[in-house]
Amino acid sequence: MTQTTVTSSTTTTTTTPSGLRSLHLIRVAFSLIWVALVITTSASLVSTDRPTAIAAVLLVIYPLWDAVATLLEHRMAGTGSTDRVGTTNVALGLATAAGMIAAVFSTTGTALLVFGVWALLSGAIQLVVAIRRRRSAGAQWPMVISGGQSVLAGATIAATSASATSNLSTIAGYSAFGAFWFLVSVIALSIRTRREKR
Repeated sequence: MTQTTVTSSTTTTTTTPSGLRSLHLIRVAFSLIWVALVITTSASLVSTDRPTAIAAVLLVIYPLWDAVATLLEHRMAGTGSTDRVGTTNVALGLATAAGMIAAVFSTTGTALLVFGVWALLSGAIQLVVAIRRRRSAGAQWPMVISGGQSVLAGATIAATSASATSNLSTIAGYSAFGAFWFLVSVIALSIRTRREKR
């Protein structure tokens, strides 16, 4: 659920609302497809189960996609290596994907723990980015809410990962809410752009 192109101390971001809208729509589509696949193939897996091959692939792909989306924002903004927050989020996504590869050979609970920690940290990054981006792109309140929600959801997923009632539908819900807030962000950015053109 993260977005990570920001203004650094030496570089001014050139991310445009239209560019953000396009990327957010792609994120919405990805998340909805991912949620549908989790629900139809592996949502019934509880914490003590070992993830199926399909579930394992889905769990690895999610943080990996977030890292790719962050790189796309880097290119849109042209901040390159000076965007430390974005670079941190890319590294976090890649590290989480690597950690998830190890976790899926254990139990679903272990995979939920890794996912929860990642959601918490990436949500905190998203919150920082949204606050910093308010002046350059505007209409960031949906991303502020989404980042805060990700922090809370991540903490909850990690804390309950070993519970016998925890299953993969938990993270499907997390992703669905993320998609919702990205969609709200698209609408908010569109409204802001129309107002500026008047």
